[in-house]
Amino acid sequence: MIDWSSYNRSSVQRGEILFSYDILDTWGSELEKMNECKKGKPFVFPNSFILAIGYIRYFFHLPYRQTEGIIKVTGKGLHANPHSYGHICKRINKLNIEIKGDKTVVDDDNKYIIIAVDSTGIKVTNRGQWMDKKWDTQNRKGYLKIHAAVNGKTKEKVHDGRILKKLVNHVLDDSKNKNKKIRNKNRNGKKIKSVLADRAHDTNRNLGYLEQRGILPGIKVRKNSIISIRNNRLRNKEVLQQTKEDLLKWKKKRKYGHRWMTETDFSTIKRMFGEYVSATKFDNMVKEMMITVSLYNLFRRI
Repeated sequence: MIDWSSYNRSSVQRGEILFSYDILDTWGSELEKMNECKKGKPFVFPNSFILAIGYIRYFFHLPYRQTEGIIKVTGKGLHANPHSYGHICKRINKLNIEIKGDKTVVDDDNKYIIIAVDSTGIKVTNRGQWMDKKWDTQNRKGYLKIHAAVNGKTKEKVHDGRILKKLVNHVLDDSKNKNKKIRNKNRNGKKIKSVLADRAHDTNRNLGYLEQRGILPGIKVRKNSIISIRNNRLRNKEVLQQTKEDLLKWKKKRKYGHRWMTETDFSTIKRMFGEYVSATKFDNMVKEMMITVSLYNLFRRI
């Protein structure tokens, strides 16, 4: 049963986020910090203001020129307005975006979390089926592949299996940990109980890494998998349970069905922000997706 009053309030708050000028309260202090020890011309607009412009642009699918017009009209009470759409473009693409919020399931005892890992593709162009047929572009299509447990982005040629370790480290806030000590707790002190993923993540490297971390794997093995001396101990155990024993029992025990969460998130992001990026350079494409996912997480926290 949907709580429509709560849903309506959250939808209204989304508009408040997009056109909120709370950044005025910290405008001066943020600029002072940004210009500290800066060489050359000082910054005129704080990064929080530029990020707000980026949110408006990508949510409404606006070109930079129209974005400039909206900011000049709606932001007449601001300390200053961007000089041009080119200035907006440069500043947005130089932002350091931090993705906050993760997509995890809290276990019943509230001490463990379960991570659902998956990936999807975002088109790098909005050309339609007619263009593909007319100009035979089927073999020249491209896309960004988005890997998500919390969130990460890579080029399409990176295989899903190679990214799982980075995603788990991100949840553990351990990507910069240089210590040899292996830990399995995030910043909130909660342990990762299991990682759910499809067959693309079924590798000895991933299973060995999860075993080292003390994390239970919820990874479906490939259909042609066999028990082999080349496999590590944990992968042979998973192959035995899934191929020789009861697969349905394994799915229920590992809560494999919770992988639907990532599919729901991908679907929502594409419906809300579109299935393609407007940038032409790869670095800018990644920045665009970082901003849209950041805004999506912001909406979810309402």
